[in-house]
Amino acid sequence: MSSGRKTWTAALLATAVLVTTAACGGEGADGEITLRFLYWGTEARQKMTEEAIKRFEAKNPNIDVEAEFSGFGSYYETLATKVAGGQTPDVITIEIRGLREYAERGTLADLSSRVNTADIDGKVLATGAIDGKQFAIPTGVNAWSLVMDPKAIKDAGQELPDDTAWTWEEYIDLAAKITAGTGGKVYGTQQSFNPAYLQIFAAQRGERFYDGNKIGVSPDTLKAWWAIHQKLAKTKGSPDVPKSVELATQNADRSLFATGNGAMGMWWSNELGAISKAAGGKEVELLRMPKVQGAATGGMFLQPAMFYTASAKSAHPAEAAKFIDFMINDPEAGQIILSDRGLPASSKVLAAVQDKLPETDRKTLAFLEEIKGELTAPPAAPPKLASAMETILARYTNEVLFRRMTPDDAARKFITEANASIAG
Repeated sequence: MSSGRKTWTAALLATAVLVTTAACGGEGADGEITLRFLYWGTEARQKMTEEAIKRFEAKNPNIDVEAEFSGFGSYYETLATKVAGGQTPDVITIEIRGLREYAERGTLADLSSRVNTADIDGKVLATGAIDGKQFAIPTGVNAWSLVMDPKAIKDAGQELPDDTAWTWEEYIDLAAKITAGTGGKVYGTQQSFNPAYLQIFAAQRGERFYDGNKIGVSPDTLKAWWAIHQKLAKTKGSPDVPKSVELATQNADRSLFATGNGAMGMWWSNELGAISKAAGGKEVELLRMPKVQGAATGGMFLQPAMFYTASAKSAHPAEAAKFIDFMINDPEAGQIILSDRGLPASSKVLAAVQDKLPETDRKTLAFLEEIKGELTAPPAAPPKLASAMETILARYTNEVLFRRMTPDDAARKFITEANASIAG
């Protein structure tokens, strides 16, 4: 998966590992430095990243970047294995949910003053800091949003919602009417069980997902959130429970949008382009999330799509920081990557690539500009071991939806297990 100019045989690599002290990037006899860069994504992201790496290497002929690519499903297992085996890459892509875990175990380097962050919004930048140290640099920003197909809604004989004021009850009702209006050919919505969705819903009820090192979501909020999913399936606003659970594990290319069988769904805003492409290039729009009746806040928030971090044990910390700086701040890199890792965190890079963004990405930018005054502050890095939260939440959600557990029991057991997981 490397764009580099070196080709190692298995035997040579084994020998190289034995003679390197940090199991990170090495240095050849000719003085050329090798950096290892780990990231996840699709084939399209891989092609963009390889092109950006080639530009960096052209500007820095003494540095060879070896890219190590993984699908998202196996990414954190791959990272954990490399770290445990003493093979930590020099530059690592990571999400906010895994940041504290790797920072506090000493895996990540403090990048304070090593990467130019002058053009990154201070509140967004702060999400990559822990205890005053800047362990991570945000690549770009996005927001968990509702995606809709305007034509599908109109074809079902329904009006587009007023997303500045709509409630969860109106969302459920609209979804059911869309399904009914198409004779079941197009479902009103595709369900989502992402923790970001619950975080927004909890904020509308005056709660935080995390309250320090504990779960801040109450049992009543969990039960109300599960009730939305149950009502959608019962009213046929979404597919039945088995199909909804199956769809929730699929990428956009296997969503209801992709097959022309869905009018609404929830995704991160930077996925709008992929969703539109999967749906054959059809028009799609972003909407504000529905609200709890009488809520004082919509609960939506900006979040870094991902971060770049560097290994604390890299043999070449200056070069690792230089590569991160290039990926974040260089307009040439920005013009290649565009919004694939979220709308660029650097305001200068965003300005440089704005006119080159695809139409769907320009829609995303316009949407985030429209709602920026309504967004809450980006959440800080969650507690250590919070990376397991999505799996725990999905398990108890399934127990409720398949009626194997009552909402009361599931809420109580979820909070107990989630807190135990955070506590380690």
